Amino acid sequence: MNRMNNSGTKKTSRGVLSSARLRPLSKKYPFSASPLVKQSVKIVFLGGLNQIGKNITALEFGEDIILIDCGTAFPEVGMPGIDLVIPDFSYIELNKQKIKGLIVTHGHEDHIGAVPYLIKKLNIPIYATPFTIGLITYKLKEHKLFGNSKLFKFRAGQNFNVGIFNIEFVHINHSIPDAVALVISTPIGKIVHTGDFKIDFTPAKGQMINLARFAELGKEDVLLLMADSTNADKPGYTKTEKSISESFDFLFQKACNKRIIIATFASNIGRIQQIIDCAVKNNRKVMFSGRSMINYVSVAAELNYINAPEGTIVDIDSIGRFKNQEVVIVTTGSQGEPMSALSKMAHSEHRKVLVGINDCIIISAHPIPGNEKSVSNVVNELMKLGCEVIYESNYDVHVSGHACQEELKLIQALVKPKYFIPVHGECKHLTNHAKIASELGICESNTLICDVGDIVEVSNFGIKKAGRAPCELVMVDGNGVGDVGSVVLNDRRHLGEDGVIVIVALVKLKEKKILAGPDIFSRGFVYVKESEELMIEAKKAATKIILECFEKPNCDWNMIKLEFRDLFYKFFYEKTKRNPLILPIVLEVKK
Repeated sequence: MNRMNNSGTKKTSRGVLSSARLRPLSKKYPFSASPLVKQSVKIVFLGGLNQIGKNITALEFGEDIILIDCGTAFPEVGMPGIDLVIPDFSYIELNKQKIKGLIVTHGHEDHIGAVPYLIKKLNIPIYATPFTIGLITYKLKEHKLFGNSKLFKFRAGQNFNVGIFNIEFVHINHSIPDAVALVISTPIGKIVHTGDFKIDFTPAKGQMINLARFAELGKEDVLLLMADSTNADKPGYTKTEKSISESFDFLFQKACNKRIIIATFASNIGRIQQIIDCAVKNNRKVMFSGRSMINYVSVAAELNYINAPEGTIVDIDSIGRFKNQEVVIVTTGSQGEPMSALSKMAHSEHRKVLVGINDCIIISAHPIPGNEKSVSNVVNELMKLGCEVIYESNYDVHVSGHACQEELKLIQALVKPKYFIPVHGECKHLTNHAKIASELGICESNTLICDVGDIVEVSNFGIKKAGRAPCELVMVDGNGVGDVGSVVLNDRRHLGEDGVIVIVALVKLKEKKILAGPDIFSRGFVYVKESEELMIEAKKAATKIILECFEKPNCDWNMIKLEFRDLFYKFFYEKTKRNPLILPIVLEVKK
């Protein structure tokens, strides 16, 4: 049975969830700033700069450190076989005695995806809003980490202490429920971190951003602003989510006799609610496909973030009972991920959904930078099957969750920070955001454009870079974390581009005899049956190398392997202008 402990938290049979209480900042703040003492806050960027995703930042004052977000990034094109890229936790592990907690701004994968990998190393308290906690809970259960986890729920408008820091959650608009900005009060002043945000006066779900609180902060001498830069190169304002409803209404009418399949981000609960509402208007049942989609929707439904009349949402297993015009399938795969539900449909590999000329497929998402080719490939495969495919370039079926230039200017003008650091974006985004700050009067010397690994010190007397933290690429491949490095990736790329040649020989060194081979095998290099002359010539060259090595003093199997490598790199390049990976295997018989 659940019970309350003395600290006001609710103890359950699995983990701890707080019953957060509002704490007035003016009464509970544990310190007062002294302008006469030259103290500084150290900010360590462990991800989220000069890249899309993998957001994580450490704030340090004295003996206390808090972390902001802990996300993953998509693997890049040159990372064959890699599932995820996560932050390098070396700095955190080196300072583990100082870490007081993890503060999470919202529940997107690039902000919570690496939480289980962090908790495996350091089981620290996690503070977030209810929906974000729900998503983190599911991830921790999946990794069998929830039993001992320490999760604390707070809502926008509340504040709480984590070590020497006081944290206030401020409501913002984004493409996921319960997203918040952070007001972090330190002994030397306030730091505002916007998280991912946009200004939406008519959001699909919930209230508009709390601009009044940002205006109040402008009167409270904000020391530093760190703000989302994802759309800093886009002029104007981001479109409202309400504009999507009009497009969906039109497309549902247009596809009146077709089955509708909509691919979107599983985390975009507001978009999913719009799809449900439109389905209800058009007497269609809603089905969900894709593991992450089902997981997000389950959490949202449990917490009442999704509303649907009884009988509207049905299991995809019952798809055969309904006509095409009675069905809407909401699926994952808007980024062209190879293992996603939409990609499987495009390649006729989905176990439950076979698509064709009777399907209207809507991709309600914008490709994340780097994913454009993958999305294009899926669109092409769907069109080859006869599907009607609708995507962002020909209809308004997606709006961004990030602020464009005019919204960024408004936040800058309201908060009036002394110092500014653009975050969350590639170099072009950070640079454009810094220009916006300059236009609004923030001195260039008070703005820093940083990179992953930078350590920044900020005080009432200035802001400067003060060193570097470890920031190696940490890749997840299956169950392996960090065991695939640059050498392995280079080999994988090499194999993918030029293939491999394997040379096998069995020798008896004492008697200077070749007992078997040398045999030469090709994989991904040339088709052996069509290259017999090349293989015969290579075999003769391998035999000659072994015989020449026999005549050298101190001949051993390692010498033969090295000679094989040196010769065959040159041999195959001269013959084919390709550089296959050479893998020599020399077995020595000693008896």
